[in-house]
Amino acid sequence: MKTPLSSILLVLLASFIGSFGAVFLKLGANKLGGGLRSALNLQLLTGLTLFVGSSVPFIMGIRNGELSVLYPMVSLGYVWTLFWSRLFFGEPITKGKIGALVMILCGITMIGVGSGQP
Repeated sequence: MKTPLSSILLVLLASFIGSFGAVFLKLGANKLGGGLRSALNLQLLTGLTLFVGSSVPFIMGIRNGELSVLYPMVSLGYVWTLFWSRLFFGEPITKGKIGALVMILCGITMIGVGSGQP
């Protein structure tokens, strides 16, 4: 079974959406003080919605592709989140983080090449 490009793009979209979910969860978590009212802030609810919503393109993507090729692409969410963390929260991008990013990208590439994907 070959994995179509449309499945790959859907899973990449899911990882992108999910990474924004992490940003909004962080924004919402920063507003938590105590009690139920603070737990229901807009940023937290947006983050949860984005995480759950990212499942829609993911499910659509894995329907017609190889799970062993597509699921590792979810780890690209970590790559996106690294950049969003820098952009939105001013977190540093260290040598260690760059090394980890390179390993993630190499791993995804090797899985794709090993499966005969373009």
